[in-house]
Amino acid sequence: MPAANLSSLKIDDARRSGGGAGKFWRIFSASLGLLVIIGGGVFALRTRDPMVEVAAARPPVAPEAETLLNASGYVTPRVRATVAAKITGRVTGVFFDEGMNVKEGQLLATLDDSDMKRALDAAVADRNASQAAIADFQVQLKYAQINLHRTQELHDAQVQSQDALDVAKTNVDSLNAKIALAKDQVVSSATRIQEAQQNVDNCQIRAPFTGIIVSKDAQVGEMVSPLSAGGGFTRTGIATIVDMNSNEIEVDVNEAYIARVQPGQKVTATLDAYPDWQIPSHVRTIIPTADRQKATVKVRISFDRLDPKILPDMGVKVAFLGSEPARAKSKGVEKAPAAKALIPQSAVHTDGGTSFVFAVRDGKLERRAVTLGGGIESDVEVIAGVNPGDEVVVNGPGNMHDGQKVEAHP
Repeated sequence: MPAANLSSLKIDDARRSGGGAGKFWRIFSASLGLLVIIGGGVFALRTRDPMVEVAAARPPVAPEAETLLNASGYVTPRVRATVAAKITGRVTGVFFDEGMNVKEGQLLATLDDSDMKRALDAAVADRNASQAAIADFQVQLKYAQINLHRTQELHDAQVQSQDALDVAKTNVDSLNAKIALAKDQVVSSATRIQEAQQNVDNCQIRAPFTGIIVSKDAQVGEMVSPLSAGGGFTRTGIATIVDMNSNEIEVDVNEAYIARVQPGQKVTATLDAYPDWQIPSHVRTIIPTADRQKATVKVRISFDRLDPKILPDMGVKVAFLGSEPARAKSKGVEKAPAAKALIPQSAVHTDGGTSFVFAVRDGKLERRAVTLGGGIESDVEVIAGVNPGDEVVVNGPGNMHDGQKVEAHP
């Protein structure tokens, strides 16, 4: 029994010794892997391009111009037409709807043209009959001329009497007159054909210019006429078309202040529908007449740039601006150069009295000397060195230099 116990003790010692060695190697492997990971991270951090925060240079703030006069009016198109038929007729087809874009010459509606086509057919038949009559008269004329020649020879031989010769001449002259009359009838028939064709064409109402349909004034089955008819059962228009590219502003200016308005003067327009949208505009013309009832003069203003949101008959308020900025210096004093861009003040660095910035281009830094203007809150005006849209560094490491590769983020 004691020997058995000693043997078992030796076996336990061997197992215990082997387990310690395995644990050691496991710890060693884990430590080595951790060192490799840490070393790789340190290497990556050392080789990675530094991160910099950038901001885009903005266009300079336009100086506020002095407002000389305020007025209100409406958006009105210069090109606007109510399309109507040239003849009275019943509408047989309508091929448009409100809001549809139409091109010049596009078919909008058709009228009943059955009567006009019958008149056209009759005029064509008259022309054909006159042309057939001419052919018949020419055949008769040919025989009459032969007969006249024969009668003349017999008369010269004293076989035929003078009366027979006169009859032969009369027949020739008569046929020539009939042919001339028939030709005139052909010309008259051609004129009636053109008139009848025009009446048929008038049954097709087409767009007079390119624009947008803003009003649909007739339906299939209704009577339309270019003249106003009593009772309200006859329409005078088919549709109303507006050329949106001709939209402008029409305002009434009190005649006491009309001297402040000049052609070409800058104007700021604000639509009642979009009160936060200021639209640059200018005075197109001043109508050279006054309204004695309202003591006003009509002024037309053109938008510098049209927009689909500008619709006819919208209410609008306008401010007529002075030609010089309100903050401009007094006369005789040289004005400061105009700023080209605005950048944050944190992007500006100074070296020996020279201001410069670091711009980012294609992932690299560019050191640029800049000429600065006045400050506006947290921004500064740049007169030279930076253009709107350029990205400048506003926050980065202290050892930045020209040509350095960086990773930029806003």
